[in-house]
Amino acid sequence: MAQQADITAMRRAVELAARGLGATSPNPVVGCVITDASGHVVGEGFHRRAGGPHAEVHALREAGALARGGTAYVTLEPCNHTGRTGPCAQALIEAGVSRVVYAVGDPNPQATGGADTLRAAGAEVEQGLLEAEAEAGNIAWLTSVRHGRPFVRWKYAATLDGRIAAADGTSRWITSAESRADVHRLRAEADAVVVGSGTARADDPHLAVRVVADAETAAVQPLRVVVDTEATAVKPGARVLDDAAPTLIAIAEDAGTSLDGVEVVRLPRAERGLSVPALLDALHARGVRSVLLEGGPTLAGAFVAAGAVDQVVGYLAPVLLGAGPNALADAGISTITEALRLDVTETVRVGPDLRITATPHLTATLKGA
Repeated sequence: MAQQADITAMRRAVELAARGLGATSPNPVVGCVITDASGHVVGEGFHRRAGGPHAEVHALREAGALARGGTAYVTLEPCNHTGRTGPCAQALIEAGVSRVVYAVGDPNPQATGGADTLRAAGAEVEQGLLEAEAEAGNIAWLTSVRHGRPFVRWKYAATLDGRIAAADGTSRWITSAESRADVHRLRAEADAVVVGSGTARADDPHLAVRVVADAETAAVQPLRVVVDTEATAVKPGARVLDDAAPTLIAIAEDAGTSLDGVEVVRLPRAERGLSVPALLDALHARGVRSVLLEGGPTLAGAFVAAGAVDQVVGYLAPVLLGAGPNALADAGISTITEALRLDVTETVRVGPDLRITATPHLTATLKGA
């Protein structure tokens, strides 16, 4: 059984890893804590940005000679390959660390093997401490490696009776300022923010991040993606076309477009709109590992129908409308036995609202386009 000191150090490593969310893609977020031979913390670090030093390197630099004979607590198995940076397993060996405890094994075939390298060098190696917590914090990258597509978080804001707008189409503001600020935190953690043509027409959204949650990491604006099948929703002068963040317009292969100076990706059509698997493939090829799906109900329905929603984050306001569009449109579910069952993982008050986070009860897999 793990000692409390081990649990405390690994929990701190998990906290550190979270500080890199939104800045490390296509790499994982990783945290590291190093204690000296007597168990005192002498070094901490986290992976701050892709191409920069890994968490272990930051922690080793802080620890210096005190790392020798000590223990390294790492949220992900130390890498074993040379990319833009050297292998962390070798850095730990050279620093004289005698024990390495890591939470999650590295599923990347190019980087795995660090544990074996450490053992071969005489280090004591342990795996699995706080594995569930570390995996949850790194779920976007792990999903991309395991399934070859981005992690998809569907976010919506609705009244208590599930309406996202009134009958006349007005929707500003259903939820509170606190909830809207929290959404910017989700955007800051995502590689791409995706909306559909209905949202583009109705709201002219900006989709860039206004508030950066952690000033220690460089602000990395997400890719703004508009799924505009017929290439008619995004007009010149749209807010999403400014220079605050990069933008990609996804249109059908046979659609015409008059937009100049805007990056466009052409994708095959599906039964309704564009092929969701093809869209995710195109984003994954661009290095996108996490997607924040912001709407609207038609696009959300297409993603649910495709089995491409990994997490749902709903902001529920203590408001009743009784009429107006629902948060989710047709998702290909015709009977109660086909309902997508969710496991609620968190409920939190955000101002006057309630934020509910849930994941599909069964592991979602992409269905045919």
